[in-house]
Amino acid sequence: MPEPAEHPAYPVGLRLSGRRVVVLGGGQVAQRRLPALVAAGALVTLVSPSATPSVEAMADAGEITWLRRRYEDGDIGDAWYALVATSDPEANERASAEAERTKTWCVRSDDAEAATAWTPATGRSEGVTVAVLTGRDPRRSAAVRDAVVEGLRDGTLAAPHRRTREPFVALVGGGPGDPDLITVRGRRLLAEADVVIADRLGPRDLLDELPPHVEVIDAAKIPYGRFMAQEAINNALVEHARAGRSVVRLKGGDPYVFGRGMEEAQALAEAGIPCTVVPGISSSISVPSAAGIPVTHRGVAHEFTVVSGHVAPDDPRSLVDWAALARLTGTLVVLMGVDKIGAIAAALVAHGRPPETRVALVQEGTTAAQRRVDATLGTVAEAVRAHEVRPPAVIVIGDVVGVGSSVRG
Repeated sequence: MPEPAEHPAYPVGLRLSGRRVVVLGGGQVAQRRLPALVAAGALVTLVSPSATPSVEAMADAGEITWLRRRYEDGDIGDAWYALVATSDPEANERASAEAERTKTWCVRSDDAEAATAWTPATGRSEGVTVAVLTGRDPRRSAAVRDAVVEGLRDGTLAAPHRRTREPFVALVGGGPGDPDLITVRGRRLLAEADVVIADRLGPRDLLDELPPHVEVIDAAKIPYGRFMAQEAINNALVEHARAGRSVVRLKGGDPYVFGRGMEEAQALAEAGIPCTVVPGISSSISVPSAAGIPVTHRGVAHEFTVVSGHVAPDDPRSLVDWAALARLTGTLVVLMGVDKIGAIAAALVAHGRPPETRVALVQEGTTAAQRRVDATLGTVAEAVRAHEVRPPAVIVIGDVVGVGSSVRG
């Protein structure tokens, strides 16, 4: 019989790998619970005449066994665990009674009081499973779960443990600038670092959250100003890693999008040091989006091209085929091109792009200092001077610049 309401539930973790689990009903409840059961290695049998497309896809992929019929007495039989979630109250009652007879722990989605087990609100972070039960208030359970998992992921909740893991080196893409746009994994690794080598274009606000013992090295790659040579950055990564420290190279955007991340990965590999690369949200897409510009739009642009503008089109070091770009009809996104935009615009026009092609320059995108300046290929050079546009700025060229005007208001 179900336990008296005054007694709390006894929390336990079920090891279901290789053990039979029966799920009755193929609706939304099953769709939410099945992935975790499959991930736990359970041998899942679904009994239901119908299922949601997602559940059906799991059966088609062989992740679960699907008996396409209603519940019949004996279905639970030798199961270790049962989830009863059909829309038929009478079938739920019979299945629950069978589970009681066979001493199978049983969850009831329609009647928690009649169940012998409750499903906690669960979440996971870096090998830790958080399971929360707050009696009969599932919303509170979920809220507590979310708060704990978020704290573990972003490092705001300290979870001391034995330092059994090996020191690591990670090249972390910090995103376009807003500290909330770093990935969950990137933020977690940052919270575990002993040394952080940071770019000016990385999310600088995150550095204020680091514990006092963390050494922060400013790579200071400021255009045409102070800079830390790439070789010095590579050497710093290697030296701190060899000293047994956990090192995060915090970069703006994505490490492999004009971030020289591969050079750093290669330097570490040559030194015999493995590294983890954590992708970041590239400014080439996120900054236009933050300014109300979609880089693609149905009926307007079916492709977008991202290029570096740090050398002029007539510079012998340039690897960009500007003539080919001018012939494209889609969106052109230029990074690191503020001071060369006049020459870039002239080259595009000379190769066939209309001078009235719309251009938007988004400075300090996704940050509190974000601002947008609109122009055309024919006027952009003067607009940069008149509005004193400074790096970092993302330049968007093409008809998509005008698509979001009604949304911006």
